[in-house]
Amino acid sequence: MIPPQDLVTFLKESDYFLITTHISPDGDGLGSSNALSMLLQASGKKTTLLIKDSLPIQYFFLPGISNFLSLKDYIDSGHKSENLVLLDCNDITRAGIDDIIKLVTFNKTVVIDHHEISKSFGDIQWIAPNAPATGMMIYYLIKHMGVKLSLEMAINLYTAIAFDTGNFRYENTTPEVFRAAADLTEAGAKPHSIYSSIFEKWTFNRFNLLLTAMKSLELEDGFAMAAITKEMFAQTSSSEDDTESFVSFPRILDNLKVSAIIIEIDNNYYRVSLRAKGGIDVSMIAQEFGGGGHKNAAGFRIRTDLDTLKTKLKDKIKGSLKI
Repeated sequence: MIPPQDLVTFLKESDYFLITTHISPDGDGLGSSNALSMLLQASGKKTTLLIKDSLPIQYFFLPGISNFLSLKDYIDSGHKSENLVLLDCNDITRAGIDDIIKLVTFNKTVVIDHHEISKSFGDIQWIAPNAPATGMMIYYLIKHMGVKLSLEMAINLYTAIAFDTGNFRYENTTPEVFRAAADLTEAGAKPHSIYSSIFEKWTFNRFNLLLTAMKSLELEDGFAMAAITKEMFAQTSSSEDDTESFVSFPRILDNLKVSAIIIEIDNNYYRVSLRAKGGIDVSMIAQEFGGGGHKNAAGFRIRTDLDTLKTKLKDKIKGSLKI
């Protein structure tokens, strides 16, 4: 994988970068952002890391994670970043930084992403839908720019790749992924430690939320759907951050092709995560609701009531299962 020359030239010749990723940040978005920031700083550049939502506790182990600023802190700080880089998403709404775009005029905007592009945002775009993770793209960018792969970079990139490949279990796990993982391990990343931090550091409240959510599971021919409400969060003293990877649990059921988790964010406002096995393309379903993603992993946010959302989503899923 070779990064586009206009991106490489831009990163070498420019300075003062604001780096951010999507709302509801995950291992790929956070790990990729940290690693890119470290790459640029190693090249003598100035960077600022920004996150719209809170940082999930399972990623507190990542080197550089404390450098992320909240949206409010960034605005209050008076930072004057000259260039904007979006990682693991390809539009400002998905990143949740519409307010910053209204306040700051950037010299250049850059998108580095492995999702199918939904909007034409970005003066420079590196979109690689076949890349297993955005972390893989940053890995190759570091190699291409000739910067030494540090231990801190390796931990962040291994985390990014491990998360988006389901710890090397999903269909996007290629020989190329294993070669990169081996290189990152040689640089000091510890697979067992990273796996434990991402997947085995649950609080009891989070575990209790999963049990509560699974009680709402609705099973139909070929798909499963569960809804997590604000009442469930209150009942289990948990939060939206605790729902990461919940959508993957129903996938283990035999003969299940699509898994959907509906998460209540606010009154009549929901986040929906979709996962699929086999030939079902859930990104097409997500796009019909204004979202996007990959063939086997996608999602969207929507303002509606829960019953209407369930009905419409079931209809779309059933339609995709018949194709």
